[in-house]
Amino acid sequence: MDFVSGLPMTLRKKDSIWVIIDRLTKLVHFILARTDYSVEKLAELNVSEIVRLHGVPLSIFLIEIRDSPSDFGEIEDKVRIIRDCLKVAPDRQKSYADLKRKDIEFVVGDQMFLKVSLWKKITERIDPVAYRLVLPSELEKIHNVFHVSMLRRYRQDPSHVVTPYEVEIQLDLSYSEEPISVLAREIKELQNKRVLLVKVLWNRHRVEEATWETEDLMRLQYPNLFTSKKFWG
Repeated sequence: MDFVSGLPMTLRKKDSIWVIIDRLTKLVHFILARTDYSVEKLAELNVSEIVRLHGVPLSIFLIEIRDSPSDFGEIEDKVRIIRDCLKVAPDRQKSYADLKRKDIEFVVGDQMFLKVSLWKKITERIDPVAYRLVLPSELEKIHNVFHVSMLRRYRQDPSHVVTPYEVEIQLDLSYSEEPISVLAREIKELQNKRVLLVKVLWNRHRVEEATWETEDLMRLQYPNLFTSKKFWG
């Protein structure tokens, strides 16, 4: 790394550039700084601009000094203090992560979601962080012991049971949908005319998937839809 100092003051009151180079990838970071920054401020900049993106470096070298030789000792001291500050960074980050971490345990027979598939059942507790699951035949080549981080508890709910239904597929792989009822009616004002719209609920679809269609077209194609029992508008 290197400090380029003696530059004109910017609008943000910066008068130097901190140049940091990755020796392996040759990736260069140019960080705006000030010559009067304290060592603590430089360490904060390094954590926010470098450690945040690449992690803690294994080593730090001062590659060039553009100030006078008398400043070498002072800058070398800054580099040494920055190294010490960076050694503390992983412990600080770990302490922040531990605040959000919690222990999770399951028992044999629990049902849960596996990140790579639908819910499965636990058959054996290997240790506090590893569980053996019952897997379907399509996953038989996968080892059936998983880390607790791959599991999420499933709580049984009758509404989650999906009833299968048959769909008649045409030769072109399309299928027809039939309207069930009209949920609402609306008049849309255009420049020269008024258009009557109806909100139609289709078979095999939920209420939130209902669509707005022109009433004239729906009356022409599905006249039985507008009987008293099916027309809610």
